[in-house]
Amino acid sequence: MTDRDNGLANDLGKAGTYALGDRPVRRLGYGAMQLAGPHVFGPPKDRGGAVAVLREAVARGVNHIDTSDFYGPHVTNQIIREALHPYPDDLVIVTKIGAKRGEDASWNPAFSAEDLTRAVHDNLRHLGVDALDVVNLRIMFDVSGPAEGSIEAPLAVLADLQRQGLVRRIGLSNVTARQVAEGRTIAEIVCVQNAYNLAHRADDALVDDLAAAGIAYVPFFPLGGFSPLQSTTLSGVAERLGATPMQVALAWLLRRAPNILLIPGTSSVAHLRENLAAADLMLPDAAMAELGRIAPPSGE
Repeated sequence: MTDRDNGLANDLGKAGTYALGDRPVRRLGYGAMQLAGPHVFGPPKDRGGAVAVLREAVARGVNHIDTSDFYGPHVTNQIIREALHPYPDDLVIVTKIGAKRGEDASWNPAFSAEDLTRAVHDNLRHLGVDALDVVNLRIMFDVSGPAEGSIEAPLAVLADLQRQGLVRRIGLSNVTARQVAEGRTIAEIVCVQNAYNLAHRADDALVDDLAAAGIAYVPFFPLGGFSPLQSTTLSGVAERLGATPMQVALAWLLRRAPNILLIPGTSSVAHLRENLAAADLMLPDAAMAELGRIAPPSGE
């Protein structure tokens, strides 16, 4: 096992930083979704292990954690508070609203002013803070992916909560380029969180447009999510570089655009260390080109 495999060599500073509004964060962060139970519902089997993962992440330099009170629901935020409160001054916790969980673990839209206001207060209470660093409004016109439709009404509610001082910064999730443009006429948008990885590149143009505007792009499922990335090309590049395929997939995203912030999730300390070690991996041009052919850029 190499140092990169066990994470002993990782230095998150090598991956650089990018700003969420006025808050610079390291480009390798952590997504807390997997700290809940199966299907992101109910408590984890090992709560102590979940606490340990969060503490290890922060100890290794992570200062960007992504969460939501509808993970569990409530579970991940409660674990974050147990593990990390009082929070380090440089830690930015990003949460999201716009959905709620059914008793059958379903994901359902929650767009009314009452739903959104309640969600902000739930996040405040369970995280133990007076104001939320960043709140992403998740658009749920289609649970499976972005779908067109005006986001003015729910985003206006979130902007009002920002004016009340309960939310510091606003982002968008599961959105189209048109919805991002509409959102920017209503509030300052500091980040966009959509599905994007080596094999799913529908947002190529959006990533570049946001980079030009100084807005962070935060890909969820950077490693494929519930269907992990599998590619002989990816495996071959990883073998040549002495890395794991997942480290290569993360390193590709880091080099793809300077505004990409990564939030790979895990409930394992060993896997966390492996993910964070991607900061050490500098992909050569030839490897970038080879990996870029796994899925053609959007528009081709």
